[in-house]
Amino acid sequence: MTVHVVVPDAVDDPRRPSGGNVYDRRLVAGLAALGHEVREHRVGVVDLGTVLARLPDGAPVLVDGLVASTTSALVEESRRLRVAVLLHMPGSGPAEPAVLRAVAAVVTTSGWARERVLELGVPADRVHVARPGVDPGPLVTGSADGTSLLCVGPLTPAKGYDDLVAALDLVRDLDWTCRCVGALDLAPGYVETLRARAGRIELTGPLSAAELDEVRSASDLVLAPSHRESYGMALAEGLARGLPAIVSEVGGHPEALGSTDDGSLPGLLVPVGDPAALARALRAWLGDARLRARWRAAAAQRRSSLGTWAETAHVVAGVLNRIAPAVVLTGEGRT
Repeated sequence: MTVHVVVPDAVDDPRRPSGGNVYDRRLVAGLAALGHEVREHRVGVVDLGTVLARLPDGAPVLVDGLVASTTSALVEESRRLRVAVLLHMPGSGPAEPAVLRAVAAVVTTSGWARERVLELGVPADRVHVARPGVDPGPLVTGSADGTSLLCVGPLTPAKGYDDLVAALDLVRDLDWTCRCVGALDLAPGYVETLRARAGRIELTGPLSAAELDEVRSASDLVLAPSHRESYGMALAEGLARGLPAIVSEVGGHPEALGSTDDGSLPGLLVPVGDPAALARALRAWLGDARLRARWRAAAAQRRSSLGTWAETAHVVAGVLNRIAPAVVLTGEGRT
């Protein structure tokens, strides 16, 4: 089957890596590996309406939610095309409710996100969950004292970095290091404020996948104090290496953190927007060797239950197979 995938222009921008861009890239590769012919279209310089108008009637089209939510062009085109929206984060744009109700299918990255879509009145049989996969890697054993902390994500208010800085200030009497890895140019004023307060915190900017994997190998604990999160790919990627985590109890974070068969958590969920609670959790981690051992054991078990990118692609391919007509027309689109 030929699948048209519509993504943002900046999907490959190394200066601004994001979970959504990584997901798009891995999904395209996964669909191709399953034998589909994938034709990629970028929206930015060329608008979505123009891209869609060029596609043949009846074609299966997978549209990144960031693109789909900004314009109502998909509402009209969904009558002609077989459209699925890949929704990374609910509430991404003004046209989103109308678009999601109009298209043939919606793919979300978590069960939490699926519930938000159902609240818009989208029929349940049109909404599917394809959680992000992880790459297998060697188990990180960590240091004895657990002092190497890691937070991954663009430095924006939504990621809760101000809460992280405040929490770390509350445990400044303890030994720790913290690296914050992510784009620094999305909210420049916010970042400058963080720099002025950062102290011992290192703001590395974005890193390549290989560089980030090296940082993870030298880390002890993942921190994710986000104010909104559809799933938590950085959290899952840390768990895939056996890294415990302290994360805000928001959106899909509880789903990504998960638990072991006996219900043990590989870390802790703390209230969103509560630096004091985050500081208490950090103080417990840094001061209790037995707690560190329990969390690490749970993280080592949790990594085996995380899905792969091949499984993610298989789920999305199944959705596309269901919505595609038996025969896809190959003529020219509208001009």
